[in-house]
Amino acid sequence: MQSQMARITMMTQPAMQEIRQPKADLSIHQPHAELSIRTIPSKLTIDQTQAWADMNLKTAPLSIEEFAQLGMQGAQEGTARRAAQGTELMKIENTDNPLISQAVQNAFRPERPLGIQFIPSVFSVNINYQPSEVEIDSKPNKPIIETQVNKPEINYTPGSVDISLAQYAELDIDFINLFPTDKQ
Repeated sequence: MQSQMARITMMTQPAMQEIRQPKADLSIHQPHAELSIRTIPSKLTIDQTQAWADMNLKTAPLSIEEFAQLGMQGAQEGTARRAAQGTELMKIENTDNPLISQAVQNAFRPERPLGIQFIPSVFSVNINYQPSEVEIDSKPNKPIIETQVNKPEINYTPGSVDISLAQYAELDIDFINLFPTDKQ
């Protein structure tokens, strides 16, 4: 007895899958910022009027005004002195000798005090400075972003399995002495 088992053959073809993801389309645009600058200029003022006056370099109207004031003051002082001296002379009996004291007073001018005097005087030049002002206004603009998403590309090839019979089953049976013969 001889037997042979059946054999099958399997041929497989694997499935194929391809996935491709295209990049997204992206557009970015950044508008410039809006900027405005406004400047108020600085201002410097120098007033030397007092310094020039201290050096006796005055304008004609200022000199005329000062001389008029000095003249008025001198006239008032002279009038007051003469009135006081007249009152002393009127009351000559009350004082020692008003004629001598008035003669000494009218004969000599008062001495001027000695001292250092700076010409022009200290702080006679007035300086005024206003610094400049700068105003800056800025308005940033947001970026404009546009995107377009691309879908993935998928290709799929299904796999296959082929099954076939490579060898059939066999069974051979041989009988010996199936029909015995009586010939012995």
